[in-house]
Amino acid sequence: MDINIGTVQAIISVLLIVSILLQNRGTGLGETFGGGDIGGGNSYQTKRGFDKFLFRATIVLAIAFIGIAVFNLTKIA
Repeated sequence: MDINIGTVQAIISVLLIVSILLQNRGTGLGETFGGGDIGGGNSYQTKRGFDKFLFRATIVLAIAFIGIAVFNLTKIA
């Protein structure tokens, strides 16, 4: 099974973009889709549930993307 590395890198890049866009700065995932504080306060909360998964998935995808990019560079040279 011959999988093109460029195709894998493109898929990872799309997943990375989606995971970054789902994270909204300073808010939880619920506030992204219309929920929110009644008082309008912008307090820091720890990441829980899907927010924590999304944060870690973004890190893993970024490392995978950089790793594949370096692999492609060494393969060319």
